[in-house]
Amino acid sequence: MHQTEKSIANHLLQIKAIKLESASSFRWASGWDSPIYCDSRKVLSFPEARKLVRDAFCKKIKKEFPAVQLIAGVATGAIAHGVLVADSMDLPFVYVRSSTKGHGLGNIIEGDAPAGTRVVVIEDLISTGKSSLKAVEALRENRCEVMGLAAIFSYNFGIAEENFRKAGCTYTTLTNYNHLMDLALEEKIFTPEEIEVLKQWQKDPAGWKPKTDNR
Repeated sequence: MHQTEKSIANHLLQIKAIKLESASSFRWASGWDSPIYCDSRKVLSFPEARKLVRDAFCKKIKKEFPAVQLIAGVATGAIAHGVLVADSMDLPFVYVRSSTKGHGLGNIIEGDAPAGTRVVVIEDLISTGKSSLKAVEALRENRCEVMGLAAIFSYNFGIAEENFRKAGCTYTTLTNYNHLMDLALEEKIFTPEEIEVLKQWQKDPAGWKPKTDNR
């Protein structure tokens, strides 16, 4: 694990952006039950973590997508992160809604994204990748060239790898679930029992249920 990946994972734990309920569960929008939840939007409330994430995004984008012309944030969780990155890199910014606006101009992309513009999409986290790829598709339909997507955190699900592969979209993250587990073991942040629950969940996130769940 590189120092930046470890540092960001550590900050997520320290600011309690990672929540663990190994005896019960969180219900995701997908309908999946999960013993863990990453709320990376909390990063915005902590200046040190916020700057670390911003600078890591900028460094990664400059290295992996040096020809970028536009930064696009996925609404709503990545709008602020995207603005911070675009401002630091002196690039224009747009954000992509989850669906077409129901009034006014009916936009799904807010801001100016001319056809042919080379775009990097900023996301807060990746689970299955479906919501992230909706933003990618919206930009492609607008005839932008999506160079790739960068997210703060990924749960390292195989289904996300498959969805991005099928979409022909490169993605990269600042840290991920595996780095988090390595750090948790190293620092003894979670109990052995909690670590085992988290390992079992990652093997089958769609089918996992907490032991106390009677559904």
